[in-house]
Amino acid sequence: MAALLSVLSSLLVGIVLVFAPWTSLWDSNWLLQLWPGLRGFLLSAFTRGAVTGLGLVNVLLALGDAHRSLVGSEPQPGSPERGPYRERPLDRRP
Repeated sequence: MAALLSVLSSLLVGIVLVFAPWTSLWDSNWLLQLWPGLRGFLLSAFTRGAVTGLGLVNVLLALGDAHRSLVGSEPQPGSPERGPYRERPLDRRP
């Protein structure tokens, strides 16, 4: 249940970050009225693109987490979850 909530929240935040900079809500932000010096920076295409990029990263991470939760992938050899000494069982012959 916690994994599902984590995936959904990451996905929602990512979708909002992808679309919010290109809507009228971004242009009419109340922070722009409080600090007019930030207006040029926040309304620039660079800032909008950077926020959109962070949103895309969030969406991709959420989809990766969902895939790992659904598939239940086995950790790769040498990964921290598995450890270097757990790859093969010990052969204890008398």
